[in-house]
Order: sequence, then structure tokens, then C-alpha cells
Amino acid sequence: MIARIFIFIILATLLPDLYIYRRYIRHRFDLSLVMRLLWWVPGAAMVAVTLVYAMIDDFAPANLTLFNIYLFMLGLIVVPKLLFVLSSIAGRGVRRMTGGTRNWGNYFGLLLVLGQLYVLFTGSMTGTDSLRVRRVTISVPNLPKSFDGYRIVQFSDIHLGSMRSELLERAVEQMNRQRPDMIVFTGDIQNMRPDELTRHTSTLRRLHAKDGVYSVLGNHDYSEYVPKLPMQQRRHNEQLTREFHANVGWQLLLNDHRIIRRGSDSIVIAGEENDGLPPFPSKADLKRTLRGVSPRSFVVMLQHDPSAWRRSILPGSNVQLTLSGHTHGGQMSLFGLRPTNLTGREDDGLYQQSGRALFVSTGLGGFVPFRFNMDPEVVEITLRSPTPQPLPRREGSGMYCYL
Repeated sequence: MIARIFIFIILATLLPDLYIYRRYIRHRFDLSLVMRLLWWVPGAAMVAVTLVYAMIDDFAPANLTLFNIYLFMLGLIVVPKLLFVLSSIAGRGVRRMTGGTRNWGNYFGLLLVLGQLYVLFTGSMTGTDSLRVRRVTISVPNLPKSFDGYRIVQFSDIHLGSMRSELLERAVEQMNRQRPDMIVFTGDIQNMRPDELTRHTSTLRRLHAKDGVYSVLGNHDYSEYVPKLPMQQRRHNEQLTREFHANVGWQLLLNDHRIIRRGSDSIVIAGEENDGLPPFPSKADLKRTLRGVSPRSFVVMLQHDPSAWRRSILPGSNVQLTLSGHTHGGQMSLFGLRPTNLTGREDDGLYQQSGRALFVSTGLGGFVPFRFNMDPEVVEITLRSPTPQPLPRREGSGMYCYL
């Protein structure tokens, strides 16, 4: 994780320190040499720790507590100075163009820093405390009559290595309270290793629904995040992760499907393995997943990565409804803007095209325990047949069209 961006982190640490020192410390304050040197200590410490983490082969160290403290210190020490300096430089440019005498960028930068610190402390200290239940009604063509009103509870991205037990217990209680027809989990049950999972076994076993609990794997549920392990150990870890789903009573769908029946009607619940773009694993097999499924069947597809909807599911199948996670909604939202707006077209909520739908849940957890204005969620989805709209009245006509 840090190895991918450590050069940027070092530059973002040292260059703002240099700018502030040269413009606001070296000539403007009567400080001793010791005090001047102390200015560089926090930045030097952050550079040293960054280099240590950059040398780790795995995605992140095994001790996530210390790693999360490091990330918090980046937000507390590095990001505020970077924001101030960028604003100050922009203000100097404006002052030169307008002939002004004051750098208003400094004042704007201070406001940015105060706002950033508010986001940091709120998102880290209280942002993961709330739990919302998002209720969505999805109108989909060709839904069998017996499944009109069918209720699916979706949850996603629990990242048990970072999940607080109290939040997970509340989420399980809330999901059971909905008395759904089906519960689905759309991937990322762990951060990196299966040993993160066992302390939550008893809690997850309490999940129940009429037609069962179905699940798929996400990008974190493979061994790509611990690449230096011997292949045999990596395969063993992946097997342990898969077995955990069975241990808690879930039906893990690995490019496979099941049929749910109501009298003479039926729907298909299908689940692909993760279908991501690099660097995320791509292990989905759409043809295998839908092998033996009639093109006329109503299919609910579980696929962790929502980018697969446009890349493969829409052009390669007749799947009417896809449920995904993965994005976490960027784990923050400012004035309706999310970091994931920049990287994906579908990152939060319901999307529809040509009578087919994708719903993306922002999930319950995250690798980093931080959320700002993006509460952990479980989703209650109610399936409905489209409301019939009457055609213009004509003599002798009793037909309706479905939009």
C-alpha cells in the first residue's frame, strides 16, 4: 500500500516543510538553532516511518493498530501543511496578477486546514459509530409474480480485521429484525488474512433469512495482499477464508448459482468471483456462473466489483439485477462529492440502463476505520414489478404497457 505511493508521501512531507521554513520561520522569528531544528523533527519522523512501511512486502503490516496511527498522523501533520502551502502558492500567484499587497491564500489555507482537521477527527473518532438502514425499492421487468415484494437484505465490505464487534453485532441484529426473504453479502470479509475472522464467528452465525444467506468473495478475500507467502500457504489461506463462509452458515457462490422457488415461479441467485481491473484480482467466469440458466430466467447477480456491470455483465448476459460493494462510497462525502467519483462511474446507490439495474452498497466497514458523512450501512431491497401504465384510452382497448 505505502510502497505504491511512498515517493509522493515523502515529497508531500518535505516540500511543504521547506516552503514554510523559508518563508515564515527562518527570517521572521528570533528562534534559537535548536528551535529551528525542532521544526524538522515531525516531518523527519514521518519520512522515516514511511520508508519502513514502504519496505513491507505485504499490502499492510500485520499490526494494523500502529499502521492506523501512522495514517492518522499523516492526516494530522502532513496533509494540513500541504493544503496550506498549496493555497499559499496559489494566493501568491493571484497577488502578482492583481497587484495586491496581501496573500489571501494564506487565510484561505488556514480555513482549509481547520476544515480538514474537522473531517479527520470526526471521521476517525465518531464516523464509524452510526449505522443506517437504506431502504430501496427496485422496479425490474420480468420479475415473476410470486416474487413481487421479495425482500433482500444486502451488506458488504465488513473487513473483519478492522471491524468493531459492537458495530457488527448491531448490524446483524438490524438485518435479522428486517425478517428478509434473503440476505446477501457482496464481498471483502477480511483485510488480508483468514485469522482475522474467527473472533466474529458467533456473531455472524446469528444471521438468518427464509431462503438463506448467500455470499461472494471480494478482492481482499484472496492472497494478493500477502504476495510473499509460499504458494502453498497462500492457497491454504484462501481455503480457510472460503471455509469460514460455510462455518457461519452462508452459501458461498464461486462462479455458481442457486434457484429460489415460490410455487411454480423461480428466480436465480448467482454469484461471481471478483471481477476487477488491475491491480485487483480478476477471477470471474460469467459463462460458468450462468451455465444452465435460461435466458428468460430472472437473475440476481452478486459481484463485488461494480465496474464489472458495464464491462461484462451488461454485454454478456441478460442479468436483470446486480448487487455490488467494493467502493465504500470513498468512505467520505463532502458536498455530495466522493473520492470514488473520480475512479468509477457507479460507486453508490442505484443505477439503471435498458430495464436492468445495479445497486452499489457503500458497505459496513473498511480497511481503514474512517468514515465522514458516509455511515456504515445495511440495505433492504424490495423487488417490484413495474407499475402498469395505461395506454391512451381507445374504444375497446384494455391493454397496458410496462415501462
